[in-house]
Amino acid sequence: MAIFLTGSTGYLGSYVVAGLFTGHPDRLNLLVRAKSLQKARERLWQSLQLHFAFPEFLEYLESRVRIFRGDLTSERFGLDDEEYHALVDSTDSILHCAASLNRKSEKQCLNVNLRGSLEVIQLARRAQNRHGLRRYSHVSTVAVAGKRQNEVVAEDASIDWSRSDYDPYARTKKFSEHMVHQLLPDVPHTIFRPAIVMGDSRRPETSQFDMVQAFAMLARLPVLPLRPDDKIDIVPANYVGGAIVKIHQMEKPGFGIYHLSSGTGSQTYKELTDALAEQGGGSKPTYQPWLGGPFSKTVNWLAFKRGAVGYGASLMKVFWPYLDWNTVFDNTRVVSEMGEAPAKFSSYAYPLLQFSRKNKFKYPAKPWPEDAAGQEAKSVGSAGE
Repeated sequence: MAIFLTGSTGYLGSYVVAGLFTGHPDRLNLLVRAKSLQKARERLWQSLQLHFAFPEFLEYLESRVRIFRGDLTSERFGLDDEEYHALVDSTDSILHCAASLNRKSEKQCLNVNLRGSLEVIQLARRAQNRHGLRRYSHVSTVAVAGKRQNEVVAEDASIDWSRSDYDPYARTKKFSEHMVHQLLPDVPHTIFRPAIVMGDSRRPETSQFDMVQAFAMLARLPVLPLRPDDKIDIVPANYVGGAIVKIHQMEKPGFGIYHLSSGTGSQTYKELTDALAEQGGGSKPTYQPWLGGPFSKTVNWLAFKRGAVGYGASLMKVFWPYLDWNTVFDNTRVVSEMGEAPAKFSSYAYPLLQFSRKNKFKYPAKPWPEDAAGQEAKSVGSAGE
């Protein structure tokens, strides 16, 4: 039997796969969109090289993974009957990490976050009816809480259907949670809601740059249109991935919903900019909250321009509501399960920004090695010894 995982070629999904490889013996059924098996393997390598050298990655791939080439939004993932039945029969639990983070496209969010989630839920339903399902874990977002201001939000108080949503991403993720509760009442299920996931507290390397680029843009401004004592809930990817893996593998987690966040320990903008100035030897910005309105209008105007300025402005336009809400998400539950709080963003923000700027906000990915066939033969040989 195996864990079925979606989103393995994504940033957060790679942390979940790496955590399962190194901490648990389970086999993995991975859904990968690709035209051939080799292309699927190459996509997994692009994602997982953040965590493993190629020989180690290849050994895990050969000994622990079955790839199902399919599309999340297609009926039965576009698999033929034989493959789909094999997937149902071999799936012991499900970790649904895949999602569209395109906050500007209602169409893409509807297709991936709703249609895709429904296909995964239907797989869970069939596996439960066939042989029973140990657990269904769904990765959502704290953004399901909708428009907030100056709050500390607890897990059970997040969903308020009368409250407006910020964007299509938040709206579709909220309804996906609703589908899990309504369609899988007899299956043990866990909802994970990450806050702003940015960087890795153990190292500067990252392969996800959208939020980093928006933050880097702010970090360069001598005047910030923010309130200095507002908190921003940022959590490192290694903590989020580790929590998902640990809680999914528990026999009986303490709760059904977890905020994967920094909670009330979230740092203020002033704490972050003071730390960056101290570590980088730069000057501290001044804060002028009254500029928030003009700044937002300028960003919206620049977002339609072409080039780097337009791209940066479009990112800022998307994330601005989350930077201005001064809302954090109680993380008491996950801290109790993990036995520790997540690292402070200020402890790793400066090396993260250095790495990102040095590499022009693009991960320096290595291609599939030319001598992979030889390494694969060695891997198979050592596995048989």
